[in-house]
Amino acid sequence: MSRVLLDTGPLVALLSEREAHHPWVKARFAEWVEPCVTCEPVLTETFHLLAKVRGGQAALRDALREGLIVLDFNLRSELAAVLELMNRYGNLPMSLADACLVRMAELASGARVFTLDEDFRIYRKNRTELIELIAPFA
Repeated sequence: MSRVLLDTGPLVALLSEREAHHPWVKARFAEWVEPCVTCEPVLTETFHLLAKVRGGQAALRDALREGLIVLDFNLRSELAAVLELMNRYGNLPMSLADACLVRMAELASGARVFTLDEDFRIYRKNRTELIELIAPFA
């Protein structure tokens, strides 16, 4: 199975039953055995958005502790590439989390981005290549 790169939207939807995409996201997570991979900016956004969701932050901490979600990106070593992506898509504008996920897709052949963010329809890896998505609109 190809690597699944996890964006903020699905993570929030998984941990908050109030989210419209909760059932769809929960069903996708149930299909995978391997942990999803993400980056620190996604976790920062997610912790912030779950601040008012009862038990949300605790559930995210548990998922990290249990290895269901894995951090596998070094922003320090990839900073130049990430900043270039943010510059290239500055008209959207591209978030730091999105730029990291696009860079992660560039680095991991066959990786798929699990997202609810339609901007990923616009983003390209390696300037011209479509990014394979797991999304309700894909």
